[in-house]
Amino acid sequence: MQGQTGCYRAWAGFERACSRGLENPELAVHFTTSTLDELGRMELRNSAPCGANPANAASRSTCAPPAHSAVLVAVEFDAEPEKGDKRGLPVEPRSANMNHFFPISPAALLESFDQGDKLWAYAGFVALVIAFLVLDLTVLHREAHEVKMKEALRWSAFWLSLGLAFSVFVYFAYDNHWLGLGLQTAKYNAQEAVAAGGALIVSGEVLGLEAAKQYLVGYVIEKSLAMDNIFVIALIFAFFAVPAKYQHRVLFWGILGALLMRGGMIFLGSGLILKYQWILILFGGFLLLTALKMALIKGNDDVSQNVIVKLAKRLFRTVEFYDGERFFTRRSLKPTYSRDAATGKEVMDPAPAGSLSAKWAITPLFLALLMVEVTDLVFAVDSIPAIFAITPDPFIVFTSNIFAILGLRALYFCLAVLITRFRFLKPALILILAFVGVKLLLMSVPPYLAVVGAQSGAPIKIDTLVSLLVVLGTLATATVLSILVPQKTASRPG
Repeated sequence: MQGQTGCYRAWAGFERACSRGLENPELAVHFTTSTLDELGRMELRNSAPCGANPANAASRSTCAPPAHSAVLVAVEFDAEPEKGDKRGLPVEPRSANMNHFFPISPAALLESFDQGDKLWAYAGFVALVIAFLVLDLTVLHREAHEVKMKEALRWSAFWLSLGLAFSVFVYFAYDNHWLGLGLQTAKYNAQEAVAAGGALIVSGEVLGLEAAKQYLVGYVIEKSLAMDNIFVIALIFAFFAVPAKYQHRVLFWGILGALLMRGGMIFLGSGLILKYQWILILFGGFLLLTALKMALIKGNDDVSQNVIVKLAKRLFRTVEFYDGERFFTRRSLKPTYSRDAATGKEVMDPAPAGSLSAKWAITPLFLALLMVEVTDLVFAVDSIPAIFAITPDPFIVFTSNIFAILGLRALYFCLAVLITRFRFLKPALILILAFVGVKLLLMSVPPYLAVVGAQSGAPIKIDTLVSLLVVLGTLATATVLSILVPQKTASRPG
């Protein structure tokens, strides 16, 4: 009985492993079965086995796969079995009369695939983001200037278009498994599989359409939650009286810090939910509590009472004046300015002799940056669990989150003045948080009901497209209502 020497069109990783084996005429890879399709990784057609005997190969297409979670791949080669697989994979004989067919362990097989490819996907995305940020800082905003509405609208349109266009890349990358995307990818298991005792989160194949929908829903959710962030940033800038021409610098470094913080939080959260899937219940409950808190408790808008500001002033030397766009200064006197006769621009005069301190001090610009970072950290604690309700795939979570906050600077300059006119925006954000929290609980709670003595059930999954329509519909309704029912201004007594 000669083994088949062709590769099934199933999973690109298996195709690569198979093709490498076929490069050597002494080695042929033959797929006999896989229960990986239970995890959604692949579906092999006409390849279910009827026992270990290769003589049953003719009836394989009608046989059911075995009820175990091993990956059974048979390898036929002319060399002696003791020498192992030509690809370096460990092989062990199952039977002496199997015509040199041997099963390969799942771990060994998965290790043979190019798992490092996904790291290149992350590296490429981070390099793209860094390139845009460097271009922004060194070319587009080399000189501090006030960002006008026209410039802000142009940049908002650019970042929005870029974020939406990335969904096209996601579609083709996952559909064609570029750089391993969509292979061995964390995803929520089918309801039937979880009801039968399977895990809520499994590793499997995710195709382009589903990945693109997940990215778009995550992007819209993160973008909408960023609206509330804009309002708080406006309060911070007003309290510290940050000059308009320096606000972009604060936002730039604030966004850079947010990228690092959110990246760390996303990969930490992703690792936690993959290992402890019950954490999703905590995420869902936290989102509901956050929505309830936003609805019932009015936040403290007094930045001076913030514990971070008080702590920074206690630990570090501070000055009450701005030293241009510097975060740290050695000046002890407020700088003066004069107009340059050659350029006509206002320039800072040199510090008076003997006025420079030996110690550095932090300026109000740094305190504003510190508050922006803390604000983003607080909002990230809400927004990151929200996107895990859509997908556990860290690449989708990371890219949609980063693209949403990359356009936050331009969006701020567009909406900082108008944000107070959208009176129904906050109720809309509360509803979105509550919806995402309920979605996460419906999916994560039923499999764990047995813990409290109830009967476990199948997770209730809300379709990704439905989630997208709910979020967009809520935002659209809030916008229309804000226009049709504007906030009444208090009339002055005559």
